[in-house]
Amino acid sequence: MDGKKNVVIYKDHLLSPSETFVKAQAEALQNFTPYYVGSRQIAGIKLPDERVIVMNDQSVFGWGKETLYKLVGKSIGFMNKIARLKPSLIHAHFGFGGALALPLVKYLDVPLVVTFHGFDATVKDEFANFYSHKLYIRKRKELQRQGTLFIAVSDFIKRKMIEQGFPEERIVRHYIGINLASFTPDEQVKRKPIVLFVGRLVEKKGAEFLIDAMHLVQRELPDCELVCIGDGPLRGHLEEKAGRLLTKYQFLGVQPPEVVRTWMNTAMLFSVPSVIAENGDAEGFGMVFAEANAMGLPVVSFATGGITEAVAHGETGYLAPEKDSQMLAIYIQALLTNKAVWESFSKQGKARVQNLFNIEKQNQELEALYEAIIRDFKRRRIS
Repeated sequence: MDGKKNVVIYKDHLLSPSETFVKAQAEALQNFTPYYVGSRQIAGIKLPDERVIVMNDQSVFGWGKETLYKLVGKSIGFMNKIARLKPSLIHAHFGFGGALALPLVKYLDVPLVVTFHGFDATVKDEFANFYSHKLYIRKRKELQRQGTLFIAVSDFIKRKMIEQGFPEERIVRHYIGINLASFTPDEQVKRKPIVLFVGRLVEKKGAEFLIDAMHLVQRELPDCELVCIGDGPLRGHLEEKAGRLLTKYQFLGVQPPEVVRTWMNTAMLFSVPSVIAENGDAEGFGMVFAEANAMGLPVVSFATGGITEAVAHGETGYLAPEKDSQMLAIYIQALLTNKAVWESFSKQGKARVQNLFNIEKQNQELEALYEAIIRDFKRRRIS
């Protein structure tokens, strides 16, 4: 026995390619062993098989178990398997995960921590269009009562959670952090005039505005190239638009983390100009901005949501007014053509991530929260 406590990391679907931050945080825990628990595994991030428990093995019986759990909160075999781990607490990701974990929390009689990342705190209720989101809305009051601690990934998300009715005294703003061992640039690599986009090709990520900006940039800097990593429902439209407006561009689809890091080490600028979508969805923080800065890559984006906390305007990147493609283009061109400013932003970006978003330091804070919650929970149960 290593003396570590067990913690359940609850996420409905384990884990989509964009949710690297869930695994990165859990695997960096020092005093807790994470077990990944949810409805089912999906094609995405590889998790350690021996620490994954799902109710749905995607057989007919498995789908029945998932449906029963989501409808009435019961799946005895699944719950007993987790009970045998004797977890000290459950840490659910996204408000939807928190709502789905409530029956398990009651069954195990353990504290519940829920991290809110963005979509769950910003999308307007009337735009709920899938079951877990609708369930979250129905159970939100219960979650607000039963949740032990709510973690907001930025001050912006904390404000949104308060607007939804979450008790301010049980909300903590906590930045997840970056594994700097993974995000360290190779200074020997010669950077190229590439503007890199990494994200889902959806309205919120603002790729439409980046293409407009790059159209202006390429008039003055024809060798500058746009490289887009990611996929989504807007890909066809965006590729068609890029074909009309741009001279140099690539759409690479979803790529593994090591490929993304290679591009971050090659590009000169990182730009995901996120906007507030029609349904209210906004960037909660944007771990990828901190990852880019950690790789020595200055950022150009819009000043929306939690991006203003991830990026220091005029120090580690430039933040233009939302949907202002012309200013976005001005900032991109300024950094591509001013070596001294680029080098300053690159250096300051790495230092800022080291100071504010180092996952080792951030996880020390997280584990201190875990320990305090466990102690208080035991004390209240005894009394």
